[in-house]
Amino acid sequence: MEKYDVIVIGSGPAGNSAAYSLKELGKKVAIVESDLWGGTCPNRGCDPKKMLLSGVEAKKRIETMVGKGFEQTPEIIWEELMAFKQSYTDAVPENTKKGLAAARIDSFYGQASFIDANHITVDQETLAADQFLIATGQRPAVLPIDGQDLLQSSTDFLELEHLPEKIAFIGAGYIAFELAMIANAAGSEVHIIHHNERPLKEFDQELVTALVNHMKSAGIQFHFNVDTKAVERLEQYRIIGEAFELSADMVIGATGRIPNIEELNLEDAGVAYDKKGIKVDEQLRTTQRNIFACGDVLAKTQSKLTPVAGFEASYVAKVLNGETAAIDYPLIPTIVFGDQRLARIGLSERELAAHPAKYHAQTIDLSSWYTYRRINDQGAKIKFVYDEADTIVAITCLSQVADEVINYLLIVLTKQMTHEEVEKYIFAYPSPASDLSYFV
Repeated sequence: MEKYDVIVIGSGPAGNSAAYSLKELGKKVAIVESDLWGGTCPNRGCDPKKMLLSGVEAKKRIETMVGKGFEQTPEIIWEELMAFKQSYTDAVPENTKKGLAAARIDSFYGQASFIDANHITVDQETLAADQFLIATGQRPAVLPIDGQDLLQSSTDFLELEHLPEKIAFIGAGYIAFELAMIANAAGSEVHIIHHNERPLKEFDQELVTALVNHMKSAGIQFHFNVDTKAVERLEQYRIIGEAFELSADMVIGATGRIPNIEELNLEDAGVAYDKKGIKVDEQLRTTQRNIFACGDVLAKTQSKLTPVAGFEASYVAKVLNGETAAIDYPLIPTIVFGDQRLARIGLSERELAAHPAKYHAQTIDLSSWYTYRRINDQGAKIKFVYDEADTIVAITCLSQVADEVINYLLIVLTKQMTHEEVEKYIFAYPSPASDLSYFV
């Protein structure tokens, strides 16, 4: 039986990062993976999705310039765009394995299952460790309705060899929005079905409405306040709700994600969890003192995003090496990617809604600002929320370059920079950064 200082369960961005850090600290480390080496993000999540979105961005960028130097919008050839995506994703598992081997981190393929707090089995082999790190991530949830086995997921969408003529998405979170924009730009008829009238509830409602209107203008059809009851398969798939029916060639369930914990046998290890994930303390320690967890598998209030998982992995590696300070999360930006990107930082929408008297807001139309005028970004807006002392506490931006803008403002807010401090910098012009002094 092989014995390790630390065994990491899960080879996604969190687990991989932690394994490398622990190895550099002189630990004897092993890593276990039950699915694709490299995890969800690079194989079937944010990375391949953004490879496909690059085609959307290119097409939409030209579309905004038709009549301004261009005659027509180019068409996306789905098969070629998918091949571009695969040129990246196909190599991820093997490259991940090679990297681990080069770092002399032992790797085991199979489902890890705890025997007790110091032992696991992997493919009938028993491994021991002084400490464990669980980083098994999440997977798409399946809506519990009649015909749920007919639903497909984001994973299926990202592997489509040919794009269906008509696609319906059940759910209206960021995954549904992003995949809907990809499918629409590539030529599908796209429908989004949601059980209430408030999509993207973690984002500012005013700018969400603006994004929805932008997507409607592109031809995406929204069906709000529809409680989906069943999916049937006839010549097409038929989605059935109360006083609602819709046929489509493909139905994607995009109603959230759930933690990968069922097969870990956490009870025998003394690790507590609930339907949201594994419970940890302020040091990412589970209810079993030698077992830690990080990334999307956690039951936490922070956003379940790849950069957050990487931040937690870096932190927990230090804790496993003896550091005792509690984790201190910085401001975390969240972004819905598309030809128009929606980005936010700051206090949560839930916190703002709970104390409306404490906050006031200002929305600025950026479409006439030169940074946006030169790229014909007619829908560009930014919204600032202030507290009673007129300090910025939240920012939401909708534009073609919202991801860049929010990252610059992330630094400004984190450093609590004043207008005078921002003006000490000379930024390249024209650029999103050159507008910062007008925001602060």
